[in-house]
Amino acid sequence: MHSMAEENEGHTIGNGEVKNFETRAGMAEKPLKPVNLQRIRDKAQNLRGDLLEQLNHRLDDLFDSFINEVEQIEQGPQSANGSVRPQKQTVDHLALLRTGGRNESQGYKHAKRKDGELPDKVYINRRSVLTELLESSHIQTIYHIFVAILIVFSLNTLVYDWVEKGTLNLNFDLIVYAFGKFPKVMSLWMCMQLSSLLIVYPAFYYWATHRQPGVPFRGKVQRSDMYDLMWLGLVILYQTAFVVLPVLYVVENNLPPASSVVISCEQLRLIMKTHAFIRENAYKVIYGKKDDDTGDESHGCPDFSKYLYFLFAPTLVYRDHYPRTKTIHWSYVVSNFGQVLACLFYTYYIFERFCVPVFQNFNREHVTSKALMLSVFGSMMPATLVLFIGFFAILHSWLNAFAEMLRFGDRLFYKDWWNSTTFSNYYRTWNVVVHDWLYCYVYKDICKLIGQKNRAGSMAMVFLISAVFHEYILVVTFRFFYPVLFVLFAGAGFGFIFLTDKGSSRSWNVFMWVMLFTGNGVLMCLYSMEWYARQRCPVISDSFLDYLIPRSWMCDFASITPHEVAQIV
Repeated sequence: MHSMAEENEGHTIGNGEVKNFETRAGMAEKPLKPVNLQRIRDKAQNLRGDLLEQLNHRLDDLFDSFINEVEQIEQGPQSANGSVRPQKQTVDHLALLRTGGRNESQGYKHAKRKDGELPDKVYINRRSVLTELLESSHIQTIYHIFVAILIVFSLNTLVYDWVEKGTLNLNFDLIVYAFGKFPKVMSLWMCMQLSSLLIVYPAFYYWATHRQPGVPFRGKVQRSDMYDLMWLGLVILYQTAFVVLPVLYVVENNLPPASSVVISCEQLRLIMKTHAFIRENAYKVIYGKKDDDTGDESHGCPDFSKYLYFLFAPTLVYRDHYPRTKTIHWSYVVSNFGQVLACLFYTYYIFERFCVPVFQNFNREHVTSKALMLSVFGSMMPATLVLFIGFFAILHSWLNAFAEMLRFGDRLFYKDWWNSTTFSNYYRTWNVVVHDWLYCYVYKDICKLIGQKNRAGSMAMVFLISAVFHEYILVVTFRFFYPVLFVLFAGAGFGFIFLTDKGSSRSWNVFMWVMLFTGNGVLMCLYSMEWYARQRCPVISDSFLDYLIPRSWMCDFASITPHEVAQIV
């Protein structure tokens, strides 16, 4: 009885101390038990989600690498149409598991460097995703459906003009207007190209060859520091002039929308390439990195031929060397440029049939809630179709044509963004060319400044810069500031990253597509209304405020005569 009482009372520890577990448990059970259980449940749920996500990524990458190996063995190094075949690579599957299922075929060395830096962009020979998919008869059928839709659109426009107007309108007035003043566009483009060739490289070469060795910023200002700061100021001055002067030219000559898009996109492309070239090679100059070709100490400035190739190569990340193909297949180049031309007419028919007739006679009825809602939903399908066409024309056909002409081997300009279940994956895979630039020269540099633990801040800065670039193109194109895209991109788009962060179910892919349809419909509707409101409504103010105040909101409809017909463009 005595021993049983002792056992009930407690247990004797090695040093003779008796610990009454029941008493202590009874004291803590009531307040701590629910809290502890809930914490355990939360941690278990988070651990389960993380493990499942990592396991899914690793299995997907293992299967993809296995399928790629089989295809490479069967297909050989290069296809008949000139598109690149990735060279056969041996894949260590255990290494893939250790590194999270990522390998260099995805474009980055995902194993961190020894010094803890983020991985670099790696270029290898590989084809575009659609080039691979279009070898399947099923995907070819989808491609043929889009071709058939183009033919139907063409016939629809011809029949409509014949029935309604009694004539066949083959003038393509909208295209002629949108790409008008072509000589002025080409002269400005040549000036931008020549400035990148004749100012950037000679100036960088002079700085690199005349700079005295020395490590900058070590407690006191050295002679090399002052020299570097002076040239940094000149770089900033040049980039500022490169932004301002073309915009003034566009406004002064009143270039039409499509011509303005060409100028603004080329302007941003050259700015990004200039920054990439200076950013990559300035490090070699300052820290005396060895030359990639000879292994000897060099002044850090590459040959002009490398810079010239980089200016026209379909990439925004500078490297001294890129993977190259052996031959150029000009039939493949012609077919891609032909697809770009077909996409141009495709876009023309969409705007001609679904956009211009709806918004060209802008009036009071367009700004009612009922009409606005109907217009947004009516714009969703044509706007998303324009998104598809723009993606295929630029990111696939145009870039593949230039890659073939320049024998550029790495043609992963995009990934399978259409399969994304999270918006973060969509943004990473939609435009790999721009994403790589933002990752290498914005995200990584900001992480170095504020620390890798604060990656949310770095990501927010990337989104802000990207949203500003997109809005800048629209401001230059339309000549008014209407930040709908900026709000949707930097606001809703950035928020959706966190909303769909753990999304692995295919239902999240449906959510992504619904949001893309809705966002594109809102963009086409609101920007079209504002464009035609500025064609019809009187000027609100003669000052700069007129560019900032939406005229579709403040239009004086009484000044518009009922039978006034707005210009089509």
